[in-house]
Amino acid sequence: MSTFADLGLSTSLTRTLAGLGITTPTPIQAATLADALAGRDVLGRGRTGSGKTYAFLLPLVSRLAGGPRPTSGAPRALVLAPTRELATQIETALAPLAAAAGLTSRTIFGGVGQNPQVAALRRGVDVVIACPGRLEDLMGQGHCRLDRVEITVLDEADHMADMGFLPGVRRILSATPERSQRLLFSATLDGQIDSLVKRFLHQPVTHEADSAQSPVAKMTHHVLHVEREQRIPVLLDLTSAPGRTVVFTRTKHGAKALARQLGRNGVPAVELHGNLSQNARVRNLDAFHAGEVSVLVATDIAARGIHVDDVALVVHADPPTEHKAYLHRSGRTARAGAEGTVVTLMTSDQVGDVRSLTRAAGIKPTTTRIEGASHPVLAELAPGERVRVSVPAPAVVVAEPARAERPAGGGTPGRSRRRGGRGRGAGGSGSGSSGGQQRSSQSGAASGQGSTQRSGQKPAARPSSAAASARSGGAAAFSAGGAARSGRRRSGR
Repeated sequence: MSTFADLGLSTSLTRTLAGLGITTPTPIQAATLADALAGRDVLGRGRTGSGKTYAFLLPLVSRLAGGPRPTSGAPRALVLAPTRELATQIETALAPLAAAAGLTSRTIFGGVGQNPQVAALRRGVDVVIACPGRLEDLMGQGHCRLDRVEITVLDEADHMADMGFLPGVRRILSATPERSQRLLFSATLDGQIDSLVKRFLHQPVTHEADSAQSPVAKMTHHVLHVEREQRIPVLLDLTSAPGRTVVFTRTKHGAKALARQLGRNGVPAVELHGNLSQNARVRNLDAFHAGEVSVLVATDIAARGIHVDDVALVVHADPPTEHKAYLHRSGRTARAGAEGTVVTLMTSDQVGDVRSLTRAAGIKPTTTRIEGASHPVLAELAPGERVRVSVPAPAVVVAEPARAERPAGGGTPGRSRRRGGRGRGAGGSGSGSSGGQQRSSQSGAASGQGSTQRSGQKPAARPSSAAASARSGGAAAFSAGGAARSGRRRSGR
């Protein structure tokens, strides 16, 4: 098996990786590093959690190390990412490598004030990690130019295509030097990505570390066939087991309502979706990272770029509309060789959709028909004592700003309107019976249950500043009936 040194990485970076506990290249890293270090354009595909981030950061840092100081407003390297969370994660991974090489970096994305970003660009920065929307804004204002970029990386290119960012990506790439190095990494390579490759990459070397439908060996997939009124009791049972859990909903309103529903029933949960301000999103993620809460309820905004160690369980409370979203959501568990379980809740009217979804994803799940939260399969999927804290919703941050940003955190914010207490999503609409959100009263079976301390968690009598106490009123509870019919309400990330 090759080592990082065998692949041509410098002693300094190899030593830095060893200090992080990284000593053996993953398949995607072993496949791409030598060509990327040699300055060639690389097209790399690897599933989520495969180590793509270091596969492009290591050659990027190697290429820039020892080079000239950056010019004001003109970065030397550019990494494009579809979401703010992914951009932040990339910067976190880059920080120790950049420190070892004496490089500077800056994230650029919407949802926050631009002045700190502009000031950093004015001082000069080696690496810019950006979402396309805000980067184009700053370029249009004359704060950033890309004519000195030596290496450009597109991370999660397929997701940028799905979210409609390709026109902006094309404009950004056109502003970089024609013969500068370009690395494109993605979990899938479809027709839209191919158009970028043909236009902007020069004689690229293609590396596919695994098949597009390759399942993670240590990830098990289950489908629970439930009646609508049993969805909330089943979710409460699964999320009140020990360990970290990520629950995915189809809409922003659904994520907020479900986080509150769990909190009112003693399961510490935070929400993550596009209607939260950037500060609220950071606080909620920090609380989840730190173990102050055990459940993250999210829309597909968290399916890419959110890495939290030891996520034991991923639950699709609402099945996604297409298989790529299923794979990326599921990839929040079983990362870096760890084991993980993925559970999809399926109602009777979703049977056909879920079968088509898992078939397209190359997954053969175990399907179990259950009638409530007492079914023994729940204890097998999420083992451990079901206990809940006594303080309702001790760590939910609800912070909907007057202006809601684009789903991917880039560019120009739009306006978010509320009418009659009902939220409107801003993303693409779901189809069929597996998407959306409907109003419903709380399930009686979901209320009034245990109030003891959750196993393995810190006492939650006082919420930390990172996660404020939830408000008991306001939003409708996440429906025990789950997803509304297509067209009832537009879904949003």
